[in-house]
Amino acid sequence: MSAILIRGGLLIDPAAGIEALKDVVLKDGRVAQICDPGGADIGPDAEVIEASGLIVAPGLVDIHVHLREPGQGHKETIATGTAAAAAGGFTSVAAMPNTVPTNDSPEITRWMLAPERGAAIRVFPIGAATRGLKGELINNYGALKAAGIVAVTDDGHPILHDEIMRVVLINATRHGLSVIQHAEDTRMTSGCSMNAGSTAFRLGLRGMPPEAEYGLVERDIRLVRELSGENGHQPHLHVAHTSTAQAVAAVSRARRDGLRVTCEVAPHHFLLTEEHIGAYNTNAKMNPPLRSAADRDAMIQGILDGTVDAIATDHAPHASHEKEVEFERAPNGITGLETALGLSLRWLHHGWKLPLNRVVSLLSAQPAAVLGLQGRGTLAAGSFADVVIFDPKQEWVFCAKNSLSKSKNTPFDGWTMQGKVLWTISEGRVVYKAEGLA
Repeated sequence: MSAILIRGGLLIDPAAGIEALKDVVLKDGRVAQICDPGGADIGPDAEVIEASGLIVAPGLVDIHVHLREPGQGHKETIATGTAAAAAGGFTSVAAMPNTVPTNDSPEITRWMLAPERGAAIRVFPIGAATRGLKGELINNYGALKAAGIVAVTDDGHPILHDEIMRVVLINATRHGLSVIQHAEDTRMTSGCSMNAGSTAFRLGLRGMPPEAEYGLVERDIRLVRELSGENGHQPHLHVAHTSTAQAVAAVSRARRDGLRVTCEVAPHHFLLTEEHIGAYNTNAKMNPPLRSAADRDAMIQGILDGTVDAIATDHAPHASHEKEVEFERAPNGITGLETALGLSLRWLHHGWKLPLNRVVSLLSAQPAAVLGLQGRGTLAAGSFADVVIFDPKQEWVFCAKNSLSKSKNTPFDGWTMQGKVLWTISEGRVVYKAEGLA
């Protein structure tokens, strides 16, 4: 693997506290040198990427994706999903366990990580918290961690019983694993397909009440509070795809009380509202659902004030024939890996004036820290050579039919984005280069 010199770009590395014109040298899969322009020590065979006028940042980290393998390759494969991720500037993705079969065994984890899967970037599997995602029998977290998982969750199948969730938190903490909860009290959402409110009433659809989310968040925080300090342990609860104002407020209170509670927000929840469902648009159907304008605004405020720890896509690909049915029958979820950076730059940075280094941090350093991914989300010397290079000024239009994902179910087809990814480098390998580059 030859060395790569990235020359003359504006390096933004929030974890290292750097925002300056720098040269970056990558060698043997690691960051070898960060220096002032013109000061790099490289050999004659090094590949040179001219980055003048461009942003050089740590490769993006998505801690919530669905790659669908094993078992649902008609929606997505690890190869196609990670190719889409690379096109979006991501170099690390954490894959949820709701596969077929469920990733609740070391064998499935190892299968996902095998070179034969053809991953373009680094995949970090997340293991099922309970056997078969049924919320009953606890899995062997030690064996799963040894096989390569980085957290546990029953994502899509919330753990409803207090005592099971308590045991999950205790066992995960013993093995140094985070617990990710899909906060939805399904006893309140059975048969529902969108947010409860006037729009659901107008469309004649049953709605999910906000308390189905925030009630479970509050329950989980209570358990974390009860367990914190017990036997010297500090459980880590991470709230997935937060979508209600009350849930964000609960996380904020927990943090002020010193509890280890974090949360993520997806771009569709800080940009869209239930009104975007329009005339039963199934590409605007997801779980948690698009919420009210007040909830959307609370997601934005939570990002601006620092309550939100990470932007995560909840990339959930579905085949066209699965979405082209009646709204209530359509599966939940949208794709998001190729649009997350462009949407965040256009709206969070240019629209709501969030500093560029904060946007980069929410997409790299902070999600890496949430899951303890050492050497990711930073370009400090010695870290993994994971880099995204993008033009912050370039506007572009997302065209779903050209997506590298196997599925095209997105509400952002035709949207104008800000900030074009030009190169993505994963552990020293160029895994994506925009068309037209020499």
